[in-house]
Parts: sequence; C-alpha cells; structure tokens
Amino acid sequence: MKHWILRLALCSLSLVTALAGAESSTTDEIAKYRELLADGNPAELWEMRGEELWSAKTGPKSASLEECDLGKGPGVIKGAYVELPRYFKDAGKVMDLEQRLMHCRMTLQGLTREQAMERPFGSAGKPSDIEAIVAYVTAQSRGMKIIAPLSYPEEKKAYEIGKRFFYYRAGSHDFACATCHSGDNKRIRLQELPNMTRPAEAQRAYGSWPAYRVSQGEVRSMQHRLSDCLRQQRFPEPVYGSDLITAVTMFLAKSAEGGVFNAPALKR
Repeated sequence: MKHWILRLALCSLSLVTALAGAESSTTDEIAKYRELLADGNPAELWEMRGEELWSAKTGPKSASLEECDLGKGPGVIKGAYVELPRYFKDAGKVMDLEQRLMHCRMTLQGLTREQAMERPFGSAGKPSDIEAIVAYVTAQSRGMKIIAPLSYPEEKKAYEIGKRFFYYRAGSHDFACATCHSGDNKRIRLQELPNMTRPAEAQRAYGSWPAYRVSQGEVRSMQHRLSDCLRQQRFPEPVYGSDLITAVTMFLAKSAEGGVFNAPALKR
C-alpha cells in the first residue's frame, strides 16, 4: 500500500513538473515570436499616417494639431506621453492623451465633440484617425522613463479614484481589475496576466501600450485596452474619453513610474 501511495505521489510530481515546464516553454516561445516580429512592427504604418494627420489642416477652422499642447508646450510631443495623464489648467481637469487630443481637435480645429470622438477604434476597412495619431505621438516618447509626479490636487484625486476602481468588485462575475492583475503567475489561455501591484511588471505592461494587436490587425490604445478589460469584467461599456478611464490610467502610470516606455509595441 505504501509503495502504491509513493508511486502515485511521484507520478503527480512528474505531472506538475511537466506542466510547469510546458508553461515555461510556451512563455518562451511566445517571447521568441514577439522578438522575431518586433523589427517589422506594423505599428510603424500607423505612426506614419498619424504624423500626416497631425500636420494636416482640417476641420471648420482648417487648422492642424501642430499647436496642440500635450503638457510640454504647444506643438511639443517629444516626451509628452510619458508624463500623461496630467492636469491641464486650460481645461481645468486631468486628461490622458486621448482626452487631450479630443480637446485640441475641438478647440484648434473646430470639430464638435461628436466629430472629435468619431470612430475612436478602427476595424476592417475603417481605420481610426485617433489611433493613428496616438501611435505617432506615443512613439515620440519611446525609450524615455515614465513619470507620474501627482503635483496637483486634481492629479492626486484622479490617482485615488483609479486606485479605488482597480480594487472595486462588481458586475455579474464580481470581478475587479485586481482579480486578474494583483497576483503572480496568472494567465488566461496563453496570455500572461501582469501583476500590476509589482513595479517591474507594471512598468513592463504599461510601458508596452499602445500596441499593434496581431489578432485584430489594428493598433490599440490604452483607452481601448481598458475598455476591453471592463467588457470582460461584464461592466457597462465606458463612454470614450471618460474621466474614469483617465483615473485608472493615472493609477497605472503611477504604478509603472520609473519604467522605460517602449511602445507602440507588438501584442498577440
């Protein structure tokens, strides 16, 4: 009887070891796949289109976005994204990149709010101007460190709201962001789930968005990533450019502070 129990224990140990090895092997292979594709990241096409859109004169005012102030002065985009979200005095609120682009498109180009937020996420045959501009702007911060100083009371408030929502459980599945992103070694199918409470993992995850999604054939922004997370949590769909998404982004940016931004990246 003792021999049988011992053999069963050894078999179980072998199975666990094999599964752990298979998981490690899968992770390594996915990493190699991404590395092979990285040199030819299709996001570069979005970046080029975004550059054209940034300087194109359009809207009722026939103006470009070249005077858009993303926090470092009118028209300065180099290094702007790694310091977002941030408080903007002219708007009287904390904004992420996509909210700020909407603001500039309305104030500089004369678009209505509906026009400024039209088709924020592209689909087959229907590309999004916003995603292209986001790809261009964010690429100008590649290789720079993420900063979230929280200098203004409004920024601190946004951070606290984002933090509270990260741990807030609700919906039909009683999920929170933390359900998937506050533990180690979690995954959904083959997708690793970064533990956003660990600085190194938060830096790596946050610093790789926006990204070109191979499975969707589109560049996806942080707004899209978080909106899709809420969909999977069975939460109500957030309005594009909502302050809640900005608050969550602020919390994630602070969690990733000090990390090197390396996007638009490549995702499955």
